Amino acid sequence: MAEITAALVKELREKTGAGMMDCKRALGETGGDLEGAVDWLRKKGLAAAAKKAGRVAAEGLVGVATRDRAGAVVELNSETDFVARNEAFQHAVREIAAIALDKGEIEAVKAAPFPGTGRSVAEELTHLVATIGENMNLRRLRRLEVAKGAVVSYVHGALAAGLGKIGVLVALESAGEPGRVAALGKQLAMHVAAANPQFLDIASVDQASLDRERDVLREQAKASGKPDAIIEKMVEGRLRKYYEEVVLLEQIFVIDQETRIAKVIEAVGKEAGAPIRVAGFVRYALGEGIDKGPTDFAAEVAAQLGR
Repeated sequence: MAEITAALVKELREKTGAGMMDCKRALGETGGDLEGAVDWLRKKGLAAAAKKAGRVAAEGLVGVATRDRAGAVVELNSETDFVARNEAFQHAVREIAAIALDKGEIEAVKAAPFPGTGRSVAEELTHLVATIGENMNLRRLRRLEVAKGAVVSYVHGALAAGLGKIGVLVALESAGEPGRVAALGKQLAMHVAAANPQFLDIASVDQASLDRERDVLREQAKASGKPDAIIEKMVEGRLRKYYEEVVLLEQIFVIDQETRIAKVIEAVGKEAGAPIRVAGFVRYALGEGIDKGPTDFAAEVAAQLGR
């Protein structure tokens, strides 16, 4: 019987794309025979993951989790939205969001034990790829925490508790009355889901975005034929509208359609007995920024029926 070394396990993983624990088990079952282990994994359906790894995964679920004064949001992608209704997939998203509450970094989460399996998160995802039959990818995650106050989550169009296509976290720092702070956090999270702000305040707007917007506004203003000095004033005036579109504290509250968010926070702070500060927010929309390529819905259905 060949010695089952770390190098042998690594080689089997590279050949098959299967998880480390599955590779060790396969080598144990086959007495350390590499090709026999490949066949063993194929028979168990665990070597299929490698073939699926190149396929575009832009569907799936966004999951949120909160505990005490911390929150986490994760995006786990699959190839089709059918998988989002799979209980094993939903369970994986919930568990990964809970793990992210403690780990906070994507590589640390992937290396963490997946509860009740003896596998790491990364290995569990490989296992799911093989059993469900679609490529999957833990694309991103974010964790927020405050020393005092609240971190509140919201999922728009939730498919199940804490799971959906848009997930939001809002972190509020305050020594004010906890119920009022949490209620404001929920309203702000709903606002963020609807209004999709890109920045917290004017100071946090990155220079590249600002320069790009100024260039666009300047070219538009030049069409007026006015002198350069007037054009620059027109540009700065129009930037006010830009800030109202992309900066959270400058946006108009979607609930009352008239009050600036900064004023809403100030008013609730007075009611709560202490100032409230937005320490951060996160909004994940499923698949945003992924080049999905052409969609063939009929092929998706046929693939699902074939499985």
